[in-house]
Amino acid sequence: MQATWTLADGQDVTHDVAEGLNLMEAATAHGVAGIIGECGGSMSCATCHVVVDPDWFARTGAIGDFEDQMLDVVEADRQPTSRLSCQIRMTAALDGIRLVVPEA
Repeated sequence: MQATWTLADGQDVTHDVAEGLNLMEAATAHGVAGIIGECGGSMSCATCHVVVDPDWFARTGAIGDFEDQMLDVVEADRQPTSRLSCQIRMTAALDGIRLVVPEA
């Protein structure tokens, strides 16, 4: 399965992502610029903020209350399809997902 991140400079990077892995872990493992994951996925830093392509957003699952609160304090402006990538787990339904890494 694959995910594509569009970086702040407009460059697209695509990487294989194993089922069950969250997209923050996949991004940091592949060195995707702009995804830091400082807290390791515990939703305490918001350094894995991404904007999900609107065509994919509904498939990423519901945003929990704590994630919603953390998205209010992200460095880049929150967008309608913003998510913390540590909260999106790769599934077959997300194969081909497109994400934008906002400029911090």
